[in-house]
Amino acid sequence: MIYQISVALIAVAFAVLVFFLIRTLKSAQSSLDNVSQTLQEVQKTIDELSYEVKQTVRHANDITADVQNKMKKIDPVMESVQNLGEVLNEVTAAAKQVSSTMIAKFQTKRSNPQDEKASEPIQVQAAPATKTDRTLQSYDATYNDAANGGKKWLKYVDLAANLWQRARK
Repeated sequence: MIYQISVALIAVAFAVLVFFLIRTLKSAQSSLDNVSQTLQEVQKTIDELSYEVKQTVRHANDITADVQNKMKKIDPVMESVQNLGEVLNEVTAAAKQVSSTMIAKFQTKRSNPQDEKASEPIQVQAAPATKTDRTLQSYDATYNDAANGGKKWLKYVDLAANLWQRARK
């Protein structure tokens, strides 16, 4: 009878073990189903995002090609600006040379003792009272003063610039 009770006890223990094992497996199956569903959603999201990323990359490539095309179109303008800068630099150097030559020429005329203008006393005018008067006097002294060469030096600079432009062509 002990054998029968032992076998019955083993059968009951096995049945309880199988019952709990079935519950555990069902729970694991439910978890695996959730994981599978989540992975499918993640895969779908990744597919959608990869499409968007590809579109963004294509758009960026189009923008890059457009920018490169526009940069190629701007290159001649930039070269022209560089050439203009060089020309202006050369014209400035030429004007500086012409003006220094003219100043030296005028100084030698003034230092000549036979020159009547050099022996005349320099007249000093009273300083103007307002800013406008000072500006007008400065303008007159620069552009209208015949005693100091007046517009002659401007004509020489203009002549030098024209000669330079013709020489460059």
